[in-house]
Amino acid sequence: MFRIITRDSETSARTGVLTTPHGEIPTPIFMPVGTGGTVKGILQRDLVNEIGAKIILGNTYHLYLRPGTEVLKEAGGLHRFMSWDKPILTDSGGYQVFSLAGNRKLTPEGAHFKSHIDGSKHTFTPENVVDIQRIIGSDIMMVLDECAPFPCDYNYARKSVELTHQWLDRAIERFRTTGPHWGNEQFLFPIVQGSTFDDLRRISAEKVAEAGMEGNAIGGLSVGEPAEEMYRSIEVVNKILPADKPRYLMGVGTPANLLEAIDRGIDMFDCVMPTRNGRNGMLFTSEGIINIKNRQWMNDFSPIDTGIPCSVSNTYSKAYLRHLVISGEILGSQISSIHNLAFYLNLVKDAREKINQGEFRQWKTAMVKKFSERL
Repeated sequence: MFRIITRDSETSARTGVLTTPHGEIPTPIFMPVGTGGTVKGILQRDLVNEIGAKIILGNTYHLYLRPGTEVLKEAGGLHRFMSWDKPILTDSGGYQVFSLAGNRKLTPEGAHFKSHIDGSKHTFTPENVVDIQRIIGSDIMMVLDECAPFPCDYNYARKSVELTHQWLDRAIERFRTTGPHWGNEQFLFPIVQGSTFDDLRRISAEKVAEAGMEGNAIGGLSVGEPAEEMYRSIEVVNKILPADKPRYLMGVGTPANLLEAIDRGIDMFDCVMPTRNGRNGMLFTSEGIINIKNRQWMNDFSPIDTGIPCSVSNTYSKAYLRHLVISGEILGSQISSIHNLAFYLNLVKDAREKINQGEFRQWKTAMVKKFSERL
């Protein structure tokens, strides 16, 4: 399933290939977030041709509520439903249940919650979350876990890890006693938790490593903790997680976050930042960060960014995009989202090339500095 191609001599960065039934994925990789069967405002055609997406992410919580498992079952799984023939990873919905706060209750059985759509009551268990993802037909499935908030006290984080580990055992048992619905092999990734407490992160990483699954994830980061604490937690965990398995850092993050995490041995990423920030006028470019709403771009008729291989970024001017965004035109959100995702996919492609060439550390240092600047 996972083959490492190159290891960087100065850092823990590496390149590899993750093989799934729906195609090969070069790593490090960024996965555009297609929560409910769509990356907001972007055609599947443009995900491939403009952005260069190799895999996208769907969400079990949202897909379970709408369109629902019966529709997905009748459609033949999410790939057929959304006309997407490349790999899909599905998050188990643990983070979404966590974010419901007052509308959920956690017990050893599972997570009891009310739908954000109509207030109806539901329960996610480690078992039925696997069952739902079997129906979705994702190439990579995630186990149900609890994402502890930040900050939280040690006692809460410890109990959260214990619950996550209990759920992990049950999820693996369900995974091993069931099979795929649509004839394609699926992989199940456990999730390391433990907030920012190093000893809990070690305990959780050891539990996850012992599970012996095809890949592993690190959750519970990028939830408000300082970046340096996130980086430290990654280092603690990656000393324990098996080096021959892909490592997925969930919900992260800024371009600088990605590069620092790649430096520390992370292979896979997802985040809503490129699309969400794009819809609000923040553009990530090869020269730095732009707020396209600023007046300075009103008469700038140069292309958005010629530094990335994306015809949308190379064709439309900053002045035109500013006009669209300021006017609230849907096309403005679409162009911004396509551009930002193309930037992210190009960033990880460049990272792969620099690792293969033995030039990653020097390049990363320069890029992190550049991506911290506002233009």
